Amino acid sequence: MLRIENISKTFNAGTVNEKRAVSGLSLHLEPGDFVTIVGSNGAGKSTLFHAVAGGFYVDEGSITLDGKDITFVPEYKRSRVIGRLFQDPLRGTAPHMTIEENLALAYLRTSKGKAPFSRISKKDKAFFREKLVLLDMGLEERMSQPVGLLSGGQRQALTLLMSTIVPPKVLLLDEHTAALDPGAAEKILALTKEIVAAEHITCMMVTHNMNQALSVGNRTLMMAEGRIVLDISGKEREGMSVDGLLAQFKERAGRALDNDRILLSR
Repeated sequence: MLRIENISKTFNAGTVNEKRAVSGLSLHLEPGDFVTIVGSNGAGKSTLFHAVAGGFYVDEGSITLDGKDITFVPEYKRSRVIGRLFQDPLRGTAPHMTIEENLALAYLRTSKGKAPFSRISKKDKAFFREKLVLLDMGLEERMSQPVGLLSGGQRQALTLLMSTIVPPKVLLLDEHTAALDPGAAEKILALTKEIVAAEHITCMMVTHNMNQALSVGNRTLMMAEGRIVLDISGKEREGMSVDGLLAQFKERAGRALDNDRILLSR
């Protein structure tokens, strides 16, 4: 589904602030893969997501999605087939627009055969309501209310729904539960797993929680200095402990993981 071949990206090249964020990175995802990604700040996790989503063009290498080369496809076109959630629940929604209007924007942008500025039918509204019911937050009774009135957890749940209302080919989750309280984070993660499994969506999720990294999805990556240093799945992953994962990282990266937030999640 997703083939990333030997990509590299350097920011501020030729200046004192030059930073090589990703270096010779390759990654192949099969349809339906759910990959968790762990790494310290500056490891290249968000840069990888930006490269896939089209936030910038890579300096070297290629990115192929479902057989189509998207290396130089602009971000707004990629957004029709790539869903993305950020850590900040305020991103991804328009606060002054209603829940229904936000869903309409997402639905019309990604639906085949529907013009971006076409009208929403009664059937479409009923479809939105059905999807909101699945969130189990009572939002189906608040469709005419501005999104700005929702809590962080409710907004992130709505953003998740907007990103998957037409199932994307790839879903990128950049620590999408990190800014929420524990109860809301647990709820959003459960919804994520349900939607991804039901729609068979290929997914990558950045997390700082080591237990989540091993228990969610079917594959775990660890990154350091702009490259993937560990990629485990199957029986190797099933039998891996958090301490074992950290030991593997130290062996492959040549140093111990030094991110307190990750280490405290043990």
